[in-house]
Amino acid sequence: MVTNEDRVFKALADPTRRLLLDRLFDRDGLTLTELESTLEMTRFGVMKHLHVLEEANLVATRRAGREKLHYLNPVPIREIHDRWIDKYTERQVSALVNLKHQLEKEHTA
Repeated sequence: MVTNEDRVFKALADPTRRLLLDRLFDRDGLTLTELESTLEMTRFGVMKHLHVLEEANLVATRRAGREKLHYLNPVPIREIHDRWIDKYTERQVSALVNLKHQLEKEHTA
């Protein structure tokens, strides 16, 4: 069974999809034409990448007349951060804080 977390990791594994997310971070609500304008790939190729991002819930779309606007959804990335990154960095941060306090104590003694 493929989870949404698996879809997010798959989506983030590709540099083109990360570039698309960066473009949406810089300016939300872009059309397919605007997204493909800076990529050296076919319109169909960009559409395939956007589909993967939509399946991972990293991109939401809304129709505006004849255009389809694409919006970044950062929530899944934050969930990955909280689940996989934050918990592994807590020990290192705690160790650095403890070291800082110890050095300050030694300096004032």
